[in-house]
Amino acid sequence: MRVGYSLEQCWHRVPGGTATAAVEVARVLPSLRRDIELVGFSGRHRREPQAAVRPPINVRQLPLAGAFLYESSMRLGFPRVESATGRVDLVHCTTIIPFASRAKMVATVHDLAFLKYPQFFSRRGNSVFRRSLDILLDRAEVLMCSSTATLNDCREFGFSADRLRHVPLGVGAALVMSTREQITSRYSLPEQYLLFVGTLEPRKNLARLLEALKFLGDDAPELVVVGAGGWGEIPDTNSLSDEIKSKVHFTGFVQPGDLGALYRFAEVLCYPSLMEGFGLPILEAMSFGTPVVTSRGSSTEEVAGGAAVLVDPLNAESIAGGVLEAIKNKPELSRAGLQRAAAMTWQATAEKTAEVYGQVVA
Repeated sequence: MRVGYSLEQCWHRVPGGTATAAVEVARVLPSLRRDIELVGFSGRHRREPQAAVRPPINVRQLPLAGAFLYESSMRLGFPRVESATGRVDLVHCTTIIPFASRAKMVATVHDLAFLKYPQFFSRRGNSVFRRSLDILLDRAEVLMCSSTATLNDCREFGFSADRLRHVPLGVGAALVMSTREQITSRYSLPEQYLLFVGTLEPRKNLARLLEALKFLGDDAPELVVVGAGGWGEIPDTNSLSDEIKSKVHFTGFVQPGDLGALYRFAEVLCYPSLMEGFGLPILEAMSFGTPVVTSRGSSTEEVAGGAAVLVDPLNAESIAGGVLEAIKNKPELSRAGLQRAAAMTWQATAEKTAEVYGQVVA
């Protein structure tokens, strides 16, 4: 079975979890199923993607890239995937963006946040995502949803249950290439710190996390914010008091080896996101034994699997209370998190993906 496998998001300015998921499945699946050939495709790019999301399979190039490729694919049905890959039995769109093809199509949908929180996206982003979902409703044989929360959202949008599959994401082997002393020096960090990891965009709820710092007390660890700038409104640190500003450290994007070290040596991962399709940083932190504080009532609660402290993401005092609880119960949360992470693997994700391929092609 030849499967055209989209990897355009690896070249995005902020690749995010969609690129990580696509790359990890492409890394694992070929060794699990020799009867499946993944044929990667993307737009035409002059540069390599970031090392952390560099595709592990050969990628064939379509003549357009980025926004031009997306718009042309959806509006004009050009260029067809097969013009780069040759004949394929199936096209797997690994994000919500559909690509033009005559083959059967499956797609991975991580979230429908643009429907629930349109104010957090640009006008163009909302337009592209809505048109994409309409095309998938018409064209896709199956949607693979990374959480049951997303699956339920897709059902509400109009997809029948028989076209939806729950394919949760995973976490890989822990990667640490830096010592505590190296990351402390490299990023000018305190010895003890709380950690936030994610693209800096409104739905990550960073503004309330910063607000929560004032409820933690003078003895609480400082906050380290890891992630590239995304889109929308980023919290204005100038509006914070000098006392709070002195407790926040922004690192920007960091390489995987440093990120692993930042996870390992953090006191707590603080992840009070308003909405996620999955929430990979939760599992990544757990894989290092780092306690997690995250939001109740969304896919983050689902991913945490009972191994995290759950808080009300709309209440800064609740977030602060969760952080203090996580610090107090660090040994128990560390053990529970390690067990949870061990049960969530990319191999399981790849196996479920291969099952969908087989069902659709058959």
